[in-house]
Amino acid sequence: MELTLWMQWYKLILEDFGFEKDDDELSAEILNNILNDIGFLTPQDIDIKDNVIVFGAGPSLKPNLADLKNVDLDGFTLIAADGATTALLEEGIVPDIVVTDLDGRMNDIINANQQGALMVVHAHGNNREQVEKYTPKLVNIMGTTQSKPLSHVYNFGGFTDGDRCVFLAMALEAQVIILSGMDFGKIVTHYSRPDQEDGPADLVKEKKLKWAKKLMEWATTNSQIHFFNISSGEEVSGVEVLDPADLSQL
Repeated sequence: MELTLWMQWYKLILEDFGFEKDDDELSAEILNNILNDIGFLTPQDIDIKDNVIVFGAGPSLKPNLADLKNVDLDGFTLIAADGATTALLEEGIVPDIVVTDLDGRMNDIINANQQGALMVVHAHGNNREQVEKYTPKLVNIMGTTQSKPLSHVYNFGGFTDGDRCVFLAMALEAQVIILSGMDFGKIVTHYSRPDQEDGPADLVKEKKLKWAKKLMEWATTNSQIHFFNISSGEEVSGVEVLDPADLSQL
C-alpha cells in the first residue's frame, strides 16, 4: 500500500479508536533510536520465497497446524503474527519472520529469534515500555510504525499484527499468500492474549478485527497476488478457500 493511501486509513483508525498520533510517533522514535544503537535490517536484507504462509493467532490456528504436519513447508516463507509464534513452536515449527508489537509470549518470541526468526518489531502509542524493554534483547530486527516512517522504521501499511504480516509480504513481493489462523471473528485465543483464556473478544478487540478484515479485503482486491485461506473463520472477499493438503500443488 502506498504511504499516502495508508495515511488516509490511518486517520480513520485514529478517529475510530481515539488514539493519539503523537503517541505513535514518540514510540516510533524510541524504536528508531534503539535500532540505531544495536543494528537493524532493511527490506533489502529480507529475502522471502514466492509462496508465503501468514499465521494469525485465531481459533483455527491449531487445527491448521495439525493439518500442516503432513505438508512440506520448505517451499514457503512462514510469517507469524506475534502470539501465533507460541503455537508454531509448540508444533516444532520456527517461523522465518515474526511480526510483533511485543504483547505475545515474549519468552517464545525471543526463543524463535534465537533460533533464526527475523523480527519485525512494531512501535505504537501503547507499547512504548515494551519497545524499550524487549527490543535490545532481540537481533535481526526491522522496525515498523503505523505513523510516519523514520530512517530505520518503515511503514508498509496495516493495523493489527495479522494484516501487517500480509502487507509486509506484499511489500517483499510475495506471489502467493496463504492465510492460516486468520479468522476475523469474535473469539480471541490465549495465543493472541496470553493473559486470558480463549473466549469472546472485548469491544476494542472486536473493532480491531473488523479493521483487520477491511484492510485484508483491500489487499486482496488491489494487488495481483494470489490469496488463499486455510482458516475456518469468516470469509474474506477475494480469497479462495484451500484445503491444506493442496498446498503442495502451489
